[in-house]
Amino acid sequence: MPVFVKKVLAWGSLAFLIYFIAFRPEGAAEMFRTIGGALLMMAQGFGDFLTRLMA
Repeated sequence: MPVFVKKVLAWGSLAFLIYFIAFRPEGAAEMFRTIGGALLMMAQGFGDFLTRLMA
């Protein structure tokens, strides 16, 4: 993918994120809470896997 396209997509994503947070703060908070919970569950599952692997 050309560098220009990557820059446009990155700046567009950033602009959307700022717009989303500014005009829908409740929705943005819920989205980040959901993403954080999913990442936490993945990390815990990976930790459980390593614990059982080493036991």
